[in-house]
Amino acid sequence: MTFYIDKRLTADSYRLGEFDECQLLLSKNALFPWFILVPTTQETEFYKLDPNQQSRIQQQINAIAQFTEEYFSTDKINIASIGNIIPQLHIHVIGRKHSDACWPGVVWGTPHFSDYAADDVINIKNQLADTLAFFRSD
Repeated sequence: MTFYIDKRLTADSYRLGEFDECQLLLSKNALFPWFILVPTTQETEFYKLDPNQQSRIQQQINAIAQFTEEYFSTDKINIASIGNIIPQLHIHVIGRKHSDACWPGVVWGTPHFSDYAADDVINIKNQLADTLAFFRSD
């Protein structure tokens, strides 16, 4: 199976690495710690995945949520898989703070934007290295 990430996801994000079951992206909007897990499947609905695959992906979601909460000192973690515009299965893990530009509203479609400095993306990727390695079956 040839696997591609939808070009709209790649245009709006940095690729950080991969888990056993997912590619991991970071939204380019530095105002919100916003990770996107893209399962390596042609399936578009999470509930249609094999139960074992669901379990492994859920563990990866949990690991990214915990990393987000700890690394970015967030007040709330939002996890969503909507797919109305981009049908490819992908899961958002978004760290929110009471002080962020959109609180308590949604972050989707916000005009508020700030790009990451190159060093920030590298630092996040390096901090995630252990989390990513834990889930790889190399």
